[in-house]
Amino acid sequence: MKKILSFIVAFLFATSAFANTVTIVTSFPKDLTGKFKAAFEKKYPNIKVEIVGKKTTAGIKYIQETKSNNTTDLFWASAPDAFEVLKGDGLLQKYTSKAKGIPSKVGSYPVNDPDGFYTGFAAAGYGIMWNTRYLKANKLPAPKEWSDLAKPIYFGHVGMSAPSRSGTTHLTVETLLQGEGFDKGWALTKEMAANFKTVTARSFGVPDGVNSGDFGIGIVIDFFGLSSIGSGFPVDFVYPKVSTLVPANIGIINNAPNKKNAQLFIDFLLSTQGQETLLDPKIRRLPVNPDTYSKAPKGFPNPFKDKSIGAAVKFDVDLSKSRYNLINSMFDVMITYRLDELRDAMSAIYKAEAALKKKSNSKASALIKEARALIAKNPFSEAKANEAEFNKIFKKKRKKAKDIEKYAGTRQAEVEAGWDKAVVANYSAAKQKAEQALKLL
Repeated sequence: MKKILSFIVAFLFATSAFANTVTIVTSFPKDLTGKFKAAFEKKYPNIKVEIVGKKTTAGIKYIQETKSNNTTDLFWASAPDAFEVLKGDGLLQKYTSKAKGIPSKVGSYPVNDPDGFYTGFAAAGYGIMWNTRYLKANKLPAPKEWSDLAKPIYFGHVGMSAPSRSGTTHLTVETLLQGEGFDKGWALTKEMAANFKTVTARSFGVPDGVNSGDFGIGIVIDFFGLSSIGSGFPVDFVYPKVSTLVPANIGIINNAPNKKNAQLFIDFLLSTQGQETLLDPKIRRLPVNPDTYSKAPKGFPNPFKDKSIGAAVKFDVDLSKSRYNLINSMFDVMITYRLDELRDAMSAIYKAEAALKKKSNSKASALIKEARALIAKNPFSEAKANEAEFNKIFKKKRKKAKDIEKYAGTRQAEVEAGWDKAVVANYSAAKQKAEQALKLL
């Protein structure tokens, strides 16, 4: 009898413990999740917050794969298109927070999902951060616009993560494509990439590289730059004109085992305490409650007063979602896996252009123009990139160029192999034309 009672007590204790948790799958760093976990558990000491850290794409896949036996209560990430994927799969449930004082929009973008399936708790923009000491030591001016990063003086001084490895970086690339236009946006992205010292494996690697001075300039989501400033690193940050402002979100998973606790967590994020926690020096995200900015440090950006932040691009989340994997694949094929070839070609162009400034030669000028056109050339049109059927074939994610062999025989592998061949040929021809131009000079 005692054994039976002991078993029942243990079972009830375990059940109670499970009920008094809230499990969150998130791509956010521990500096952010740790602060909110501690503050929430202090307010609700009977509820334990369980954090499952995963990159955005991995988090989506995890929730998709565990839907039949779901143990996750909340998905918490920056990229709105990631929530659209889960929403489209029927993996989110509706919830409208009781929090007051939150406007309907931040910039030109709705704070919350109009259908009620996910909630914005902070705003995010995309821009450029730099190490002030590094720039001074290397006699480099501070960049202000994306086009600045395409200048020869920044060769080898820039860092960025791959959009296939980071949801926030994907949004940066998609913002450029939507803001500049598909062809011009890709041309500018490749010109900037030619100045990369590295493409980092994680988005966190970019601010780490700038903070340490491993490279001088990073293409980042705003809170990386703002939190580095708040933490005392010798860095600065700017929003280029062509940028966007979108909410970072949280949503309750369908069949969440602890639905009420999940609702409490969302309400906490939007409470006065939750919004002010975003101003912590190690977090520094833009609150969605305008009143919170009265507590912000001097010089902190306020999108509710400075209407220029993210105003140039009205981000189309449906377009971004529809071609998500395709854009990531294009970046990897044209940049990540062929960075050396791209840098070699642009280095040759830079040398030829420098020589052209000293000596006029129409034939050399024409060759340089042809070389740049080859760098800018895309493997297909924007119309093709937006075709639903074409986008369906892009499902795999490779870590290295040679990994294409793992997917041999698939339609994606065939298409990517064709792109890769064309890209290598274009970069090689561009380099040759630039070298021919230099000989003429």
